[in-house]
Amino acid sequence: MSVSSPASASAATAAPTQAELLDFVRRTAADAELIASLPLDPEGRTWVRLAGPGGSEAWLIGWPPGTGTGWHDHAESVGAFVTAAGELTENALAARLPTDGWKILELTDGVDRKRRLPTGKGRAFGRHHVHEVLNESPDRQAVSVHAYYPPLPRIRRYSRDGRTLRLEQVERPEDWQ
Repeated sequence: MSVSSPASASAATAAPTQAELLDFVRRTAADAELIASLPLDPEGRTWVRLAGPGGSEAWLIGWPPGTGTGWHDHAESVGAFVTAAGELTENALAARLPTDGWKILELTDGVDRKRRLPTGKGRAFGRHHVHEVLNESPDRQAVSVHAYYPPLPRIRRYSRDGRTLRLEQVERPEDWQ
């Protein structure tokens, strides 16, 4: 007979950390057979849902040349992503934004961060991280692996004009069906 201690029971149900999500997306991105199995569309992004660790939501995403997400955040979810093929660019805001109750913000100087993420490179991020992810290549597809915990309760989409960030819409999982 096997007996589980309270410590092992709580460890089994613990939420994955940003580091664990990053480790998962790195290991998944290194699975060449899985990455090659993603059907790529020359016109639009493609995606396949994956089983993430500890109840997280995970995705394998294909990016045609010149495509991107637009500015957005993942609300209360932490996450991680890694480029599995090609190269992606992440533009992010290095500023803590209010979480609710606003429609337009004037950003201060020095909040913009740009990261080039070639194959094998990625990052983890915390709650309310505002960014956009782009495939800036004129002729090469890119593929990436993403994981979020808790599974995405909503995504807030923004428009950006210079220093002005405007909340445009809030999407919920039922909007993605």
